[in-house]
Formats: sequence, structure tokens, C-alpha cells
Amino acid sequence: MIKKLDILIIRSFIGPFVITFFITLFVLVMQFFWLYMDDLIGKGLGVWMILQLLFFMSTTMVPLALPLSVLLASIMTFGDMGENFELVAIKAAGISLLRFMRPLFFLILVVGGMAFVFSNNVIPVANLKALSLLYDLRNSKPTLNIRPDQFNNEIDGYSIRVGSKDKDGQTIHNIIIYDMSQGLGNDKVILAKQGQMIPSPDKQYLIFRLQDGWRYDEGLSNGTHNYQQTRMYFKSWDKVFDLSGFRLSRTNEDLFKSAYQMMNVSQLRDNIDSMTKERVRVGNNVGSYLSPYITWFNADRDKKTLLKKLKTTPDKNIKTYTGAFVTTLSDSLRRRTAQTAVNNARNIKGLIDITATNERLQLENYRKMQVELHRKFTLSFACVLLFLIGAPLGAIIRKGGLGMPLVIAVSFFVIFHITSVTGEKLAKTGSLPAWMGMWMATGMLLPIAFFLINKARNDSQIFNKDWYLHVWKSISVLFSKDKKRSVAS
Repeated sequence: MIKKLDILIIRSFIGPFVITFFITLFVLVMQFFWLYMDDLIGKGLGVWMILQLLFFMSTTMVPLALPLSVLLASIMTFGDMGENFELVAIKAAGISLLRFMRPLFFLILVVGGMAFVFSNNVIPVANLKALSLLYDLRNSKPTLNIRPDQFNNEIDGYSIRVGSKDKDGQTIHNIIIYDMSQGLGNDKVILAKQGQMIPSPDKQYLIFRLQDGWRYDEGLSNGTHNYQQTRMYFKSWDKVFDLSGFRLSRTNEDLFKSAYQMMNVSQLRDNIDSMTKERVRVGNNVGSYLSPYITWFNADRDKKTLLKKLKTTPDKNIKTYTGAFVTTLSDSLRRRTAQTAVNNARNIKGLIDITATNERLQLENYRKMQVELHRKFTLSFACVLLFLIGAPLGAIIRKGGLGMPLVIAVSFFVIFHITSVTGEKLAKTGSLPAWMGMWMATGMLLPIAFFLINKARNDSQIFNKDWYLHVWKSISVLFSKDKKRSVAS
């Protein structure tokens, strides 16, 4: 049955957990924007596009934010209870550490289960949306920005220069436009004293309403190979530029669905099984690739037939020779034989190289899928593991707030994250099996969790500064007595 103490502990935990989760998630998302800031600035992104990217990227950051928030919240909860002597009162009532850890342990098990469901069903969709959107944003053109006294080449086939621009941002003076849209160089030039830049209502076109200018067109004269220049004066003329290339074009998301980050557990297992069978099939087919060039790789029936023919051939038709067989051939036949052998060797090498490259790529993708499959489960277990570390740590340090608990939590999480990344890279390179690399961090920290729980049950002083000062004074006194004895002797 749920006791009042269990409700008290759960309430004390939920507040710091929710706050630290959103703070951690915000910091991780800001780190992402800082990383890709150069690729996103100047693209003219609207508020809705930024909100979409922010939402999808924050969803993909949950696997990092959730374990850290569990660790930090557990340290803060038990540290605050220890600082306020609530742990002392609970232990004085005969309730052990494991007993008042039990309600939060079951709560973290529920959180871990929800984390697995989230990682298996939501994360693949969020990765698909976020990575496809990020790909389109990084490959889109920046917004058109025509500056005075600078040539602008952002519109394909045109080079535009304006001498000055009024404060309204539309009126321009001393305009030069080089038209290279025909692919024949700057054979068309437009000069105007002034004009206006007017965007169309749908932002698809930019209209240069030019006044008092000249158009120069240089091209081949009719029926001759001579170039001639045509000059036309205009009082007012509209030059329309197509801005469709500056729009954000969305790539079909189906092109990204085959990536391992966009798959759930069932899809990953199916693909791993298919790739395992394919690798076996390719290995068995190597012999069939080489059989046209090397007789030994032919079918057993063909080899037996060849050996039978050699055995039944009359002795008078069999020539005996010493040395290499090629030395018995004529010069012209020997040259053709050597050339055929070289060509066959090159073809064999090409086939083997293609097969080896394909096998290497498939093996890399196979390892990545195995790593992603184990990642679905390590997130849930990481929440439980970091709780088993954070709860006894808070009971030992007996400090609440964001001071010492934050420092210790970040230190343990950095160790956990670095170990996880190292194990993942070792698994992807094949230095370790996928299960060993992905579970290496939890395997290393699990004994530490049991050690801290044992120390917290026995009221250890490993994080008490006064205890270390007392030990240092005792050692200093001991050395001072030994020194006096040695001087007296």
C-alpha cells in the first residue's frame, strides 16, 4: 500500500525532475542551434519553420536530457531531505534507505518504460522530420540581399549592381544588370539611372521597374557570322526576376526512411535479418563470379568431367614437357595467352574489389543497425541506473539546491556520456560487439551504484568535508609525533 511517506517522496521528486528536464532540454537545443547557426542564418526562415525545427530537434534530444534530469533530480531530492534532517528522522523511525527509495524506484521504472516506448515509436519519426527539414534548410539558398556598390550574383544568370539605395529599401540608382541567362556570357547589358525593386505579392518574383535607361544586346546578325550590337533606349521598363530558386523546397521524406535512425525495433530486426542473409548469399556467390575465369571454381560436376577426360585421354595425345607450359607455345600464341591472362586477372580483381566494397558498406550499415537496436533499450536502463547513483549520492552529500548536486550530477553524466560515445564508436568500427559497446557504460557504472547504495545505508562520510579534515589532522599529528621521536633519539 502507498504510504504518506511514499507520496511525500514522490512529490519532492517530481518538481525538480520536471524543471531540470526542461532546462536540460533547452540547453541541448540551444547547443544544436549554435552548432548549425552558420547554416541557418540568412535563409529568411519564418517563425513557423523555426518552431517546427525547434520542436523536432527538442524531441530528438530527449534521450540525452532524460537520464541527466533523473540523475540531477534524484540528487537534489535526497540531498535536500538530508540537509533538512528529514533522512535522519526517517531512519530514526526504523525505515531503511532502500525502503524510502522504493516508491521512486518504481516511478523510475515507469519512466524507463515510457522512455522505451518514446524511443521506439516517437524518436524515429522525429528523426525523420528533423533531419529531412535540416537537410532542406542547409541546402536552401540565402535570401536575396542587394547591397549598394556590390555585384550580386545570387540570381542564376544575372549579375546586378546598384550604385545607391534610398532609405525606403526600394528606390535604387545607377543600376547595371548583366544578363547571362543565354549561356553566351554577358552579351546583354541593362543600364538605368534609377528604378524601384518591387516584390510580387506571392514573393515569387522581383520586379525591377527601371527608368531612363539603355538596353544593349550583342548577337549574331541574320544569315552571317558577324556580331552586331543593338542599343535601345527606354523611358520606363520592367525587368522581372524569378525567385523560385530561393524558396525552400522540401525533399521527399521517403528518401530518408531507409536510414537506421528512422527505424523502430521491429524494422531494425527485420533489416538485420535480411542483411545477414544477404551477406551469406554474397559470400556463396563469389565462386560463381570467378568461375568463368578460374576452372577450379566451376561446379563439382564440371570438375569431375574434366578429370575424367584427362584420365581417359590416350597417352599418345598427351605431350610431356619440362618447365612452364607457356614456354611450349609459339611466340604469337604466347603473347595472346599472356594478354588473356592479364585481362582475366584484371577482371577478377575488379569483381573482387566490387564485392569487397559492397561487403564493407553492408557491414558498416549492419553494425549501425545493431547499435541503434541496442540504443532503444539502453535509454530505459540508463534512467534506472542514474537514479540508483543519484539517490544514494544525495543521501551522502546531504546538500540540496543547484550547487554541489549540480556539479556532481554533471560529472557523473559526463563520465556516462563519454563512456557511451566511446563504446558506440568501438561498436561501429567493429572493435567490440554491438551489445558490449552499447552496454559498456552501464556495465561500468552499475558496480558504482551498488557501492554508493551500500555507503549510503551505512551513513558513509565520503563526501563530508569535515571528515576529510579530521583524517588529515590525525595524519598530521601522527607524522609530527614520529618526527619528534626521531629528533629525540
